[in-house]
Amino acid sequence: MDIFQIRKLWRKRWKRWRRAIWTCSLFIGIGLLAFSGNQLTERMKELLTQDTHPAPIALETLLQLQIDPQAEQQADFTEEQQQFMKTLNEYQGQMQVHLRTVYVCGVEEKSLGLHSADGIYALMNQNPALRGSFDSEGEVWLEEAVADDLSPSCKEQAYISVDQQGNLTLFDGPPEKDKVIQTFFQLDIGSMESSLPVDVVRQLQHGIRVQDIEEYNSVLSTFSDYARDLAEDVMKAH
Repeated sequence: MDIFQIRKLWRKRWKRWRRAIWTCSLFIGIGLLAFSGNQLTERMKELLTQDTHPAPIALETLLQLQIDPQAEQQADFTEEQQQFMKTLNEYQGQMQVHLRTVYVCGVEEKSLGLHSADGIYALMNQNPALRGSFDSEGEVWLEEAVADDLSPSCKEQAYISVDQQGNLTLFDGPPEKDKVIQTFFQLDIGSMESSLPVDVVRQLQHGIRVQDIEEYNSVLSTFSDYARDLAEDVMKAH
């Protein structure tokens, strides 16, 4: 075996070791997060069952942590990503990779081309917010959630208005095109019309253009005061 064959062999072995080391490190990190979460839960139980009474603010904080729904979501996320990485490690060669960015309003998708497993790990390492999955055709989708912005398409043509059922609704384009993106809640039309200026109500009916996250949140905040109480509707139905 000449020197070139030896170098080629070592390069292949190093590539396998590098992937194994990266994967093991990631699993160890996930394990530490899960372990620390369990330790926090046990510690909270001890504090909440002690005879001494903690300060009200401390007790409230502990209770909020204990019932935080993100803990369960994090567990589901961890399990999904472990399965994704396990499947990814079994793949050989190049895979088609796509990026999906989910905004408060709108979704953007684009192709990232062909990547090996090492290349996909490199992308995820550059952006830890990405979570991976395989579609039915065996192609990889890397998804990122952006909780503080609108997609470029929403910034260009999103409107908030009211649909025929009286629901506050987000439309792709003017409301008359009836291209619904999202329905928020049902409005108490009578209360809204009696409380708000006529021009504001008329503007909502024609569609309020939202071009950034500040306008989006402002419109939702304004009209959330007139959201119909679902519990009240149930009582009236009986």
